[in-house]
Amino acid sequence: MGKNLGLYLHVPFCRSKCIYCDFYSLPQAEEQIDRYIEALCRHLEAAARCEGYTVDTVYLGGGTPSYLGRERLETVLDAVHKFYHIAENAEVTLEANPDSTGDKKMIRALREAGLNRVSLGVQSADDRMLRLLGRPHSFAQAEGAVAGLRQGGIENISLDLIYGLPGQTMGHWQETLERTAALSPEHLSCYGLKVEEGTPLASMEAREAIPDGDAQADFYLWTVRRLEELGYGQYEISNFARPGRHSRHNMKYWTLGEYLGLGPGAHSDLGGVRFAWARDLGAYCRGVEAGGLEPETAEAVSRDQRALEYLMLGLRTANGVSAGEFEGAFQRPFAPVEASLTPLIRTGHVLRNGDRWRLSPEGFLVSNQIIGRVLEAAGI
Repeated sequence: MGKNLGLYLHVPFCRSKCIYCDFYSLPQAEEQIDRYIEALCRHLEAAARCEGYTVDTVYLGGGTPSYLGRERLETVLDAVHKFYHIAENAEVTLEANPDSTGDKKMIRALREAGLNRVSLGVQSADDRMLRLLGRPHSFAQAEGAVAGLRQGGIENISLDLIYGLPGQTMGHWQETLERTAALSPEHLSCYGLKVEEGTPLASMEAREAIPDGDAQADFYLWTVRRLEELGYGQYEISNFARPGRHSRHNMKYWTLGEYLGLGPGAHSDLGGVRFAWARDLGAYCRGVEAGGLEPETAEAVSRDQRALEYLMLGLRTANGVSAGEFEGAFQRPFAPVEASLTPLIRTGHVLRNGDRWRLSPEGFLVSNQIIGRVLEAAGI
């Protein structure tokens, strides 16, 4: 059991669809849930060929996994423990919405089944804004959900927020962050609103009221400073945590760790191969039931691709990238990367500590441009 593995399970069901969401999810599809749970458990068993691996993180994402309710979630967690070698200190996360997380008995039962972390979608402390976004809860329900999670024994809670919402001012955003931080979560994710094509938001008049890039930059920089004052360290562009409470599962994605994803639309990176299942619930269930489910995409990852990912993903994190790590792992010179980053020290976009390079909060704001510059310099 020398290698660690993250296990991601995609639950594609929601009570309702938010106007900004482009994840694969199906609102009000209750009649399909039981068939999916059975297929997922069968797939968990069929995919349990990870000899030599210990699962040290489990993440139920979606969608809204808490929408499944206690019995179905217990069934899934029982299958995970039955078919995989789970580390004693494994991080087991459930994504949830406040309207489906208030049952303390459910939380206690899931805690007994191994759950120890909950990521709660709060998004805003403004009920008017929540209604505009299509969220099925109020902020009071979010406050109640946090209290219920604490009473149910969950000691690691993450809260998600979105800034740059239609009509949002700096004052509105500051109020949301302060009221949410007052709930004392261990972790906060703060995302700038991004309008995805094909979502209802993309065709709404409300899109015109979305704060521009300069306003969102002001929201972001204030957020970084304020959360640092409150004891939350930034460890990735949009993620902040109290010491030792970063998302261990998500860090696998940013540090080239191995993970297995199951469920429609889930992605994996395992054994040097990246693969994904189709975003089609019916096809997923039929394939598992027939014993012949094949990934929609699969490709072996070359060393040059890994080098690209190391730079691209590492520069999203506060840990950054290291010349020694890069040259040792990929047998490529780091000097061109260093040359592309050095001028950005003077502009305040890049910080250096020994052989390690990272972006500052100001650098994170233009990370896409900086990373593109780095990759071009590296010749990848």
